[in-house]
Amino acid sequence: MKLALSAALAAAMAFAVAGPACADEFKVTLKDHRFTPSTIKVKAGTTNVIILSNEDATADEFDSESLKVEKVVAGKTTGKVRLRPLAPGRYPFMGEYHAKTAQGVVIAQ
Repeated sequence: MKLALSAALAAAMAFAVAGPACADEFKVTLKDHRFTPSTIKVKAGTTNVIILSNEDATADEFDSESLKVEKVVAGKTTGKVRLRPLAPGRYPFMGEYHAKTAQGVVIAQ
C-alpha cells in the first residue's frame, strides 16, 4: 500500500513540475512585413506557441491586445510567442512596427 501511494505521489509531483502536456507549436514567417500564414487555427483551452521566424532585415513586434502578448523579434532571427489557453473566438494580431501590412488572426475553436 505504501509503495503504491509513494508511486502515485511521485507521479503527481512529476506532473506538477513538468506541467501539462507539451503545447502545440505553429510556425509563422514574417517576410516583407507580412505574416504567413496570417490565420492560425488553435485548439481552444490549450497552451499554444507561435514560432515566429522574422526573415526581414529589421525587427518587428508581434503585438495583440486581445491575446495580451507583445514580443519583439529581431531581423533574421526566430522568437517564441507563448499563448495562454484561449476561449473560442478570434484574436487579431499585428506587427506593431509595420501595422499596415503585418496583420493576422488567431482563431481558437
